[in-house]
Amino acid sequence: MIIVEEVQNETQKKEFLEFPARLYQQDQNYIRPRNIDIEDVFNSKKNKLFNGGECSRFLFKNAHNKTVGKVAVFINETYQQKQPTGGFGFFDCINDQETANFIFDHCKNWLQLRGMEAMDGPINFGERDKFWGLVIEGFAEPLFGMNYNFPYYKELFENYGFKIYFEQLCFSRPIFAEVSRVFTVMHAKHKQNPDISARPMTKTHLEKFAKDFTEVYNKAWAAHGEGKCLDETKTLKMFKMMKPIINEHISWFVYENEKPIAMWMNLPDTNQWFKYLNGKFGIWEKLKFLWIKRFKKNEKMIGIVFGVIPEWQRKGIEGYMIWEGTQHLRKHTDFKVTEMQWIGDFNPKMIKIAENLDTTVTRKLATYRYFFDRNREFERHPIL
Repeated sequence: MIIVEEVQNETQKKEFLEFPARLYQQDQNYIRPRNIDIEDVFNSKKNKLFNGGECSRFLFKNAHNKTVGKVAVFINETYQQKQPTGGFGFFDCINDQETANFIFDHCKNWLQLRGMEAMDGPINFGERDKFWGLVIEGFAEPLFGMNYNFPYYKELFENYGFKIYFEQLCFSRPIFAEVSRVFTVMHAKHKQNPDISARPMTKTHLEKFAKDFTEVYNKAWAAHGEGKCLDETKTLKMFKMMKPIINEHISWFVYENEKPIAMWMNLPDTNQWFKYLNGKFGIWEKLKFLWIKRFKKNEKMIGIVFGVIPEWQRKGIEGYMIWEGTQHLRKHTDFKVTEMQWIGDFNPKMIKIAENLDTTVTRKLATYRYFFDRNREFERHPIL
């Protein structure tokens, strides 16, 4: 017998956070997310998707009142698919197929009552940049905001009938690995051009870099697939929020006569610091974080976004930028590896860019889909 509890009071909210910590306590690769990052997803005052969407959290307990699973299930009106599709995420479960099936059935029934015809998961009641996908290869320490799960979760999903809608590929490379000769050749070529210069992003000039970032991003990605135009004001707000963790040696911009033409944005992987805080971020933890940040070496950085304006694409300017930045950060930082945020397998152009950066796939996640009509033909995410 499984008992279902909707998360409504403080005790249940706490259990929603504590259950995975107990479940993964013997897994050395598990890094507990900050409680605040989870709770903000379900805070209607902070998550704008509540304005037109709906979300509920559930705990699943056995006959002894012991938690054996949890999940969040939701409808996001901005998540437009061919058919009405709901989502679920923050799924955790013991290694038991019957329990997992019960949870999946509960999600399906909740969504069917609201007119949905399919469900995707595990996804986030928010943007794709956080808590999205199931790890299916490369069970290493997760990056900040990245899901982590046991290998057996893949079987729980696929035995129920889920199919992979798209794979999420994470590309990585050692900082001190040999750099492609193409990069060094292109660097030497553009280095001779007095109109071309490269510089790292600094905290004292966030307004300028926010403006330059917005310009490059919108030209490079706004018309590309599912890209969205960015607003300079929102970019600056985002940069200011990131200011405490910005490393002034690892994000680079390239200019032609002061006109921004390319950018390469990276951040330290804050999970390398947060993993010592056990999910908490109160006053004491913030002080501890500052101490750890100052004295504990962080050897991993995350590639956030890379862009070259159309006029400069296929001219090797990325090689100039990458080698210029790499030489600098090798001297001025402790980073030993960089890993890019995931790229969907439906985006071959971006995958090609990642491959051209001399990276290899070191981690795979998957977004699964389940049609409620089991006779419906399954289609993977369309190629962009």
